[in-house]
Amino acid sequence: MKNKVVIVTGASSGIGRATALYFAEKGSNVVLAARSADKLKTVEAEISKTGGVCLSVPCDVSKPEDCENLVIKTIEAFEQIDVLINNAGISMRAIFNETDLNVIREVMDINFFGMVNCTKYALPFILKNQGSVVGVSSIAGYVGLPARTGYSASKYAMHGFLDALRIENFENDLHVLVACPGFTASNIRNSALTANGTAQGESPRSEAKMMQPEEVAEDIYSSIVNRDQSLVLTREGKIAVFLSKWAPKFLQRMVFREMKKEPDSPLK
Repeated sequence: MKNKVVIVTGASSGIGRATALYFAEKGSNVVLAARSADKLKTVEAEISKTGGVCLSVPCDVSKPEDCENLVIKTIEAFEQIDVLINNAGISMRAIFNETDLNVIREVMDINFFGMVNCTKYALPFILKNQGSVVGVSSIAGYVGLPARTGYSASKYAMHGFLDALRIENFENDLHVLVACPGFTASNIRNSALTANGTAQGESPRSEAKMMQPEEVAEDIYSSIVNRDQSLVLTREGKIAVFLSKWAPKFLQRMVFREMKKEPDSPLK
């Protein structure tokens, strides 16, 4: 990946930040995208300290015009795009029956349409280099998670879009990767939306016991280099995907019981 141009959305924290740092360490030219310009500058400074090459572009992926600007700025700076890593995302935690519909729309706007927006503008340049489009998804894209209907819906939609995009470009040598990290230590649960759209504020899970973003970044890097179509991480994640195909009712019972154990779970 040396000298390849890699765009990472949601690059200001968590998996996005770790992925940007790892690609820069490997010699890629990294373009950082996120809503917070200040946080992007912090990551940019981290990369610059190690001698990496990067560009930060404030971007709200739910806005098509921001995504178009992201691509324009990338081409102006590097004249090419080799990899687009659609990592920007938000979660939610509430019973659907109690959830404001605007919460579902906001999650879909960021997680699904944000990926669609960025891919739309970057794809012509990626195709020129037979590059990669990556969607950082979740096990929730294979298994519906209770109290996270909007989040699961966005990830299922991501899978369908990327699978179709891969087949559509079968003769163009486009690489498409769906990466599913499982529960990973990040701030996504802290910023998860509640039933009325406010931020949850505190993670209901022990972040220290989860897979770390740096591990996910290494696996995503390897999967892009190997041009894998899918990446499912953690033992629990792999078991869940297997059971979703062969023992769905058993899995549903397990998932419900596990999610119900969360502190302050909305499941009764």
